Amino acid sequence: MIAEPVKEMPVVPGFPEKGSECPAATAQLLGRQAQLMEATGGAELSCSRCTFPFGLVVVIVGLVVTAVAYGFNSHGSVISVFGLVVLTLGFLLVISSAVCWRVRQCRKQAKRRESQTALMATRELFV
Repeated sequence: MIAEPVKEMPVVPGFPEKGSECPAATAQLLGRQAQLMEATGGAELSCSRCTFPFGLVVVIVGLVVTAVAYGFNSHGSVISVFGLVVLTLGFLLVISSAVCWRVRQCRKQAKRRESQTALMATRELFV
């Protein structure tokens, strides 16, 4: 009988390892985060890439529902309120995606500056 190799759980960046001294709630969170990473293949860190198109679709749906509701002069009805809520949620998704994208771009620029600084510092040593 062939024994299957034991798969190691991926380490979640920014969290202590599972064997470290942490409360039970944190250990449970780590287990769930590791399961999410395993299921998505690490795609949970690219949230802004999927929220932007989804947000655009939700904005379009909100516009259509609101236009249909106000087309029938049903101001203040359930469908018009629902359309406005969906429209607002769509705009919030698009805005949060843009903010996440901007933060990621700033982090990339900071990393580039750090690597350029390190490169220039090592260059001065050899000159």
